[in-house]
Amino acid sequence: MSFNPKKLHVNYSEKCEAGKKFIPRRYTLTHSDSTGDLFLTINCDYDENQISKLYTRFMRDEVLAEWIEDNNQYELHIYVHVSGGFVFGWARLRERIFKFHMSLVLKALIYGDKELLEIYPILKNAPIFVHFNSKKEKYNKVEDYGIVKDYNIIEREQ
Repeated sequence: MSFNPKKLHVNYSEKCEAGKKFIPRRYTLTHSDSTGDLFLTINCDYDENQISKLYTRFMRDEVLAEWIEDNNQYELHIYVHVSGGFVFGWARLRERIFKFHMSLVLKALIYGDKELLEIYPILKNAPIFVHFNSKKEKYNKVEDYGIVKDYNIIEREQ
């Protein structure tokens, strides 16, 4: 499955526009199963309205992400819900689905906030960590997904 920028709908919070201080900066990404459209909110906090809808609460297939500063270095952290609470699907299956779509997710997040990378090019070398959250220890883990520029489709086109 490839990333199509025309299917990405981005909603910026005025508080967190690209030219301003970017920490805290959080992303909420959801999608439509019927159209394949992706809905990205960029804000100083997660978009509770976007993830509180009944379908989203049932499926728990939203992706949350944030920039974190650690010792003057920046990291992009992604959070997905694999199991626990009221969620549809087995942990093993959900983990596979998230891993299958993670490249698309990362491209959408980075493309959706491309102005941030233009203003702060240092972020292109920031590491990406994906947190698979699960009540089952086997699936509750953090994985290294490389660096931001690995998923920057704009640089790959140039």
